[in-house]
Amino acid sequence: MKQPIRKKASSPRIPRRPSTKQAITFEYFDPSATVVTLVGDFNKWDLKARPLKRDAGRLWKVTIRLEPGTYQYKFVINGERWEEDPLNLHRILNEHGTYNSIRKVGQPSADGLEA
Repeated sequence: MKQPIRKKASSPRIPRRPSTKQAITFEYFDPSATVVTLVGDFNKWDLKARPLKRDAGRLWKVTIRLEPGTYQYKFVINGERWEEDPLNLHRILNEHGTYNSIRKVGQPSADGLEA
């Protein structure tokens, strides 16, 4: 005699919370660069995590999605030169005696605009 096939009780689906991540674009201009990478505390300062793409005008760009918060970052040019974001005046001294740029996501900045 065959055993009846029992269906597994389906567990109720937990509704997904809407993502609070925001698309943030980073740009860097260096016509002589062959590779530009975005590194920061959002990607554990990984030199390979976020390469930028160069457009026809030689502007390097990348858009990433970040949760609201405050992030430190730099651009790495040609795998060796670490640079602050020249388009962002917000910065903080780091443990190497140089500065990291700061990006605030989802929070009002000093000028009243959301960063």
